[in-house]
Amino acid sequence: MRTHAFGNLSPVSSLTLGGGGLGMLWGATTFDECVATVHAAVEAGITLLDLAPRYGDGKAEEVVGEAFSGRLPSQVRVTSKCNLGNPPPSEIEGILRRSIEDSLRRLRLKRLDLFFLHSNVVPDAAYLAAWPDANSRMTPYAVFVDHVRPLFVRLIEEGIIGAWGLTGIGHPDIILRLLHETPAPAAVQCIANLLDSPGGLKFFDGPTKAREIMAAAHSCGVGVMGIRAVQAGALTTAIDRPLPDDHPEVRDYVRAAGFRRLCSQLGEDPAILAHRYALSLDVDTVVLGVKNRRELAACVAAEAAGRLPVELMAQIDASVG
Repeated sequence: MRTHAFGNLSPVSSLTLGGGGLGMLWGATTFDECVATVHAAVEAGITLLDLAPRYGDGKAEEVVGEAFSGRLPSQVRVTSKCNLGNPPPSEIEGILRRSIEDSLRRLRLKRLDLFFLHSNVVPDAAYLAAWPDANSRMTPYAVFVDHVRPLFVRLIEEGIIGAWGLTGIGHPDIILRLLHETPAPAAVQCIANLLDSPGGLKFFDGPTKAREIMAAAHSCGVGVMGIRAVQAGALTTAIDRPLPDDHPEVRDYVRAAGFRRLCSQLGEDPAILAHRYALSLDVDTVVLGVKNRRELAACVAAEAAGRLPVELMAQIDASVG
């Protein structure tokens, strides 16, 4: 599998195994199948495992802990995350430390290679009032700068984490701002799909500026992880879990009808073409949401097929307007 420069960190494989599928969020699977999928991913050349406590209430991290019993193969690195929200400043350190300690216990490790703030960084506390149902996913900019970022630096010095990053689904202008500040994150997770859509994780008005964020990250020496390549199933043949008709993922699925027609004309699987599209964007690695070895094999084949021709990228873009 191809590898790429990853900001100031060690090179990374083109594909990253994500924890959503391992946490059994994206359709039916089993614990044993998820463990087997982790082994198959590493055998295929994947060097980064992107996890979080929220993925199945720690289940994804338990899967990796079981897969390797605390002894990761050479070159394999692990990430985790914490959804902080906006607690009182006096509670921030305790929340983040407990999250890291719990993740390490499930993983059977002593150190996380990369630790992400999973909540969305937003302009200020007043912004939260406009999104009352999503407050638990939002951290005001001032709170991040004054309390979270300095703590991340201390955690690196303590050796509990190797580096820190941002989940770049927050307010795009704030993400762009943080990329240019010092210290900058080591990595940022960016929306990387043909709709430029975060689906149900969008808590701001206007465009995502996903591709602008990718370009800014690279200009600042920040590693870029592309996420939601198939937009939680919206860019596949069929969403594999029941959702209401007005759910953002269902709306995106409807929006992608032209893409599926194009795939039919080309004789292509929409999920495979969507992954190749994501891999053709300005990212260092694409995070997979696979839940079994069959889905993993298809994604590995997509990576092996290489980047899409510019003409086909244009056709895909036109298919979704």
